[in-house]
Order: sequence, then C-alpha cells, then structure tokens
Amino acid sequence: MDKFDRQILNAIQHDTRLTSEKLSQLVGLSQDACRKRLLKLREEGVIEQEIAVLSPEKVGRDLLMIVGVTMAVETTHEVDVFKARMHDAPEVMQCYYVTGESDFIIVLSVPDMPNYESFVREHFLSGVGVASFRTNVVMDRVKVGFALPVLD
Repeated sequence: MDKFDRQILNAIQHDTRLTSEKLSQLVGLSQDACRKRLLKLREEGVIEQEIAVLSPEKVGRDLLMIVGVTMAVETTHEVDVFKARMHDAPEVMQCYYVTGESDFIIVLSVPDMPNYESFVREHFLSGVGVASFRTNVVMDRVKVGFALPVLD
C-alpha cells in the first residue's frame, strides 16, 4: 500500500460516493488509476464494506444502548454461541469480544424501553450463559463513524 492508496482510503471513508473524477483531483492520479486502485482495495479486503450511516431518530430507533456483558462461563463453545446470537440479532449494531471487566461490549438500537426489555429477556436472561450485564443509555451521539486514520 503506497501513499496514493492511503489517500484514497482516507477520502472514501468520509464519502463513499466520491467519483473517480473527484478522487483523481484529490490524490493526483488519473481517474482510471483511482478506479483500479479502489477495485483492488475492495478485492483484497482492505475495504470490508461500504455503508450508509442512518439517523436513529429518523428511522424510529430512538434508544441507543452500550452494554457490557459478562459470561457465566467463558468456554469456547459458550463464547461462540453468544457471538452467533449477537451477530444474528438485528438490534445489535456492533459487538466486540473484549478484555477487561466485561467479556463483550455491545452497541444496540431499539425503538423504546419495552423493546430493550424484550431484547434483554431473549438474549441475556434466557439461559444463554450470561452472568451479568451493565447497560449505558446514550444521551447524545457526539461522534459516530468507522473512519480509521490511514497515515503516510
């Protein structure tokens, strides 16, 4: 990966709709070179996916929660089962298997508190190996994004 690839990555992380023309102006390569580099970065898995960031309020998902989950027993099987459950739960926006006080940190979105209670009952209280969980309710989205600084 050279400086042009890094410039392309920095640019498209903030706007995936940039045209090859605009990218070429930003990084100083031809449109065709930018298009080919972008295709290669996608094929190599450097770019995992391109997403739209939605406004939770405008789509009726007014509550964002950040939940720390501690497993009762941290066996490979229990961890894998929990990972699969979180992966398949539509409310879960992000799930991280972590070190520290919690075993998992989960970011999830629900329309309201009754829906969160249903989520908790189904995913944390129904004998799925969760010892405890601690919920933080997001009051304000100060910064949202997935942009990684790609430095020269």
